Amino acid sequence: MRKVLIAALLACFVTAGYGCASKAQQGATVGSLAGATIGALTFKNKLLGAAVGAGVGTLFGYIVGNEWDKHDEAQVQRTLETGKSDQPQSWTNPDTGASYTATPSPPYMSENKVYRDVYIKDQKDGDTIMAKAWRDDKGVWHLKQ
Repeated sequence: MRKVLIAALLACFVTAGYGCASKAQQGATVGSLAGATIGALTFKNKLLGAAVGAGVGTLFGYIVGNEWDKHDEAQVQRTLETGKSDQPQSWTNPDTGASYTATPSPPYMSENKVYRDVYIKDQKDGDTIMAKAWRDDKGVWHLKQ
């Protein structure tokens, strides 16, 4: 069982890149752990089961997490493009049930690009991050921390 635990932890660190920067990576990490556990419990060869389960779980977890990212990113894009400065816009992710509020700052020019700062608050735990975003020639906003 100790080998199974080590394999699962190794898969999580490799998958997450030593940190969960995005929902896709978080999904992959959770999927990896769940897959390794299920694989170890169902395969006769526990180590092989953990490895196969971690691989399959990573793939499915990443796919699900990536879809969550796309929805939330679209909402932040909408806020940056059409939101009034200092007016919060809220949404709830239909897949996760997580609720967020994004508050854009007034636009400003820098390096020949239009920038806006945006404050994004997770309604569940109250954490708020501030991100800078710039708008490209096609009207797409790109976040940079």
